[in-house]
Amino acid sequence: MKEIEILCWNVNGIRAVERKGFLNWLNQKSPDILCLQETKAQPGQISPEIQQPPGYYTYWNFPQRKGYSGVATLSKEKPIKVENGFGIKQFDMEGRVIITKYPQFTLFNVYFPNGKMNQERLRYKMDFYDAFLDFINPIEARDEKLIICGDFNTAHKEIDLARPKENENISGFLPMERAWMDKFVAHGFIDTFRYFNKEPNHYTWWSLRTRARERNIGWRLDYIFVTENLLHSITEASILSQVIGSDHCPVGIKLSI
Repeated sequence: MKEIEILCWNVNGIRAVERKGFLNWLNQKSPDILCLQETKAQPGQISPEIQQPPGYYTYWNFPQRKGYSGVATLSKEKPIKVENGFGIKQFDMEGRVIITKYPQFTLFNVYFPNGKMNQERLRYKMDFYDAFLDFINPIEARDEKLIICGDFNTAHKEIDLARPKENENISGFLPMERAWMDKFVAHGFIDTFRYFNKEPNHYTWWSLRTRARERNIGWRLDYIFVTENLLHSITEASILSQVIGSDHCPVGIKLSI
C-alpha cells in the first residue's frame, strides 16, 4: 500500500504567496501532488525556485491575459500524460484546467470561473460548468478513476457558507449554480470533505475586506471530488484553515493505494 497526499490551493497570485513563505510551507508539508489555482502569472514572471521546486515535476497552464487566472500542478511522481484545457478555445484561453494522468487515477486541477462581476461572466461560468461536465462524462463512463479538485466558486449547500440567507442572490450561491453542483454530484462525484465531515463552520474562502477570516464568516468554495470507484481508497479529507497567505486555504485528501 502506498499513501498519497493531494493538496489543492487557490493561492490568489503565486508571486504574492511566494513572498509570504510558500516555498517553506511546500518543503515542510511536502504533499505528493499540489494543485494550485489563480496563479496570476506568465512564464517570465515566475522565479526559478517556483518554476521548479526541488523534488517536483511542475506543469503550468498560463492564461492569455496577464495577472489573471492560471493553474499549476506540482507532482513528485511524473504523470503518464499531461493535458491543458478541454479543447474549447473560449475556455482554454483562460488557463483553467490541467489534467494529469497517473497509473492509479486521473487528476483534474480546475479553476472554475467567478460569476460575480456581471451577467456575462455568470453566463460564461455556467457554460464552463456544462462544458466541463460534457468533457468528463464519457471519461467517467469508461469507469476511469477520477479526482476533480479546485476552486468551484460555488458554495454547494447552506452548510457551506456562514450567511446563506443574505447571499442567495449573489453569484457563488445562486440556485442555478447550486443546481449544477447537484447535477455534478448526481453524475457520481463524491465531495470527499463532506463524506467524512458533516459539521458546519468549515470554510475555505474568506473576504479580505471585513476581517472575515478572524470571525470565520466564510464560504466553502474549494473541493476535492472523486468517482465512486476511488472512494474506498480515501482515508482522510481535510481543510487546512490554519494555512495563510491567500484569501483561500488549502484542502486535501489522503489515499491509500
